Amino acid sequence: MQETLDIALKEWAVVCEAVCRGQQAILLRKGGIHEAAGEFELEHRRFLLYPTFAHQKPDLVKPAWRAGMERCCQEPAAINITAWADVAWIGQVPNRAAFNALDDLHIWQPELIDMRFSYRPDYPVYVLLLEAWRLAKPVELAVQADYAGCRSWVPLKRSVATAGSTPVWPAARVAQTRELLVRVLTA
Repeated sequence: MQETLDIALKEWAVVCEAVCRGQQAILLRKGGIHEAAGEFELEHRRFLLYPTFAHQKPDLVKPAWRAGMERCCQEPAAINITAWADVAWIGQVPNRAAFNALDDLHIWQPELIDMRFSYRPDYPVYVLLLEAWRLAKPVELAVQADYAGCRSWVPLKRSVATAGSTPVWPAARVAQTRELLVRVLTA
């Protein structure tokens, strides 16, 4: 296992928390993925989860996750990194109806999912199954000017140690979830 990471994927803070608690197993992406030789790839398959606050909207997550969720117009001066992930599987979502069978794997409301499918409709939506790990203790990072903006990947100015991390889900549950995704999305 790699002992440090210095690349992070930006995601809503509430989603990062849900991943860390084992309530979110997947991410949806259109950007940050490219095709090489007919296969779908991520720029990075192992990364820290970088919580963002500026664009999260309480009405776009399930009600149980809205309490205490901050709606901000700017990012804080510092963030806490609490988890990292390996991508265990990537698959294309054939249509919006197929995604409905995955409701237990995420905290999003239907409106957010519809937005993802509607944005750049000629581009496919991909599901990333995460094998997530909680850091032994959170790491506070000062937010740098070059971390800002609408971008998926953030090369950090300092590495974060991953030694002592604990898995969010047991390997067997990750494997079961992968089987579900394959069955639902490739049927």
